[in-house]
Amino acid sequence: MTQPQSAEQLPYHRLGRLATRYGWWRPLTGTLVLAVAYLITMVVLMTVLAALGSAMGYPEDGDGWPQFGPVMETATDLLAIAAGIPVVLLTVRWVGGRRAGTVSSVTGRLRWRWLLLCVLTALPVVALSMGGLSLLPADAGEPAARWAGWAAFGRALAVLVVLVPFQAAAEEYVFRGWLTQTAGAFLCSPWAAVLPQAALFAAAHGWGTPWGFADLLVFGACAGWLTWRTGGLEASIALHSVNNLFAFGVSAAVVDGLAGDETAADAGWQVVALDVLGIALYTAAVAWWAR
Repeated sequence: MTQPQSAEQLPYHRLGRLATRYGWWRPLTGTLVLAVAYLITMVVLMTVLAALGSAMGYPEDGDGWPQFGPVMETATDLLAIAAGIPVVLLTVRWVGGRRAGTVSSVTGRLRWRWLLLCVLTALPVVALSMGGLSLLPADAGEPAARWAGWAAFGRALAVLVVLVPFQAAAEEYVFRGWLTQTAGAFLCSPWAAVLPQAALFAAAHGWGTPWGFADLLVFGACAGWLTWRTGGLEASIALHSVNNLFAFGVSAAVVDGLAGDETAADAGWQVVALDVLGIALYTAAVAWWAR
């Protein structure tokens, strides 16, 4: 079969078939290699961090892991997820047999101007959603939040601004990128490629509440649809990055806010209602820009 000469000749979800010598085994083998390579990367990264923590004299917990404190532990978690970006790109190139940039967009690269426009679109939408959350009554029995102070907040925010975009982008490269194109290598329908990754994205965050799972499912589906509609990951990276930066920033503003272990999977229905509304507004706005 003659293969297209350019990524722009295929819809985004079908770019997994772009290899010079495409074979049905490439997407499946690549998924296995991706999982194993990421696991190895995590082991190496955690080993290095543990050694550094011990060398710098940080106290250790019962498992022998250095207690870096909430901010640095959050940074460690973000860095661990961000490591998925090079793993995906190398898998696309070496196992997928195509240009690494074809997982970014149909142009074979990340479209920075389009990404900036999507970020500017996401900022007011997410700010509006977060503003709505501030109007919700606090849970009964929950202690009042205490301001962390400008110095502590500034240090935490500096770390978050640097690392959160990479963490969010890594999740997009894995779910809206690799997994969507893997499904699309076998299935022509964009929805058949988009929905499985959305379910896996929600499941990857763990089970908290049915509302939280539904919220993550909606996010994954809308982000996946935008990726197909716009031909690249920029729109989903923008929303994910801005949303996470706001969420982490709010947590960093209060004492021990970053020490909590709750995720979007634990959200209640009021939070989910506001979030889904924001996702819908953003999806409509970006689709309008891309028309």
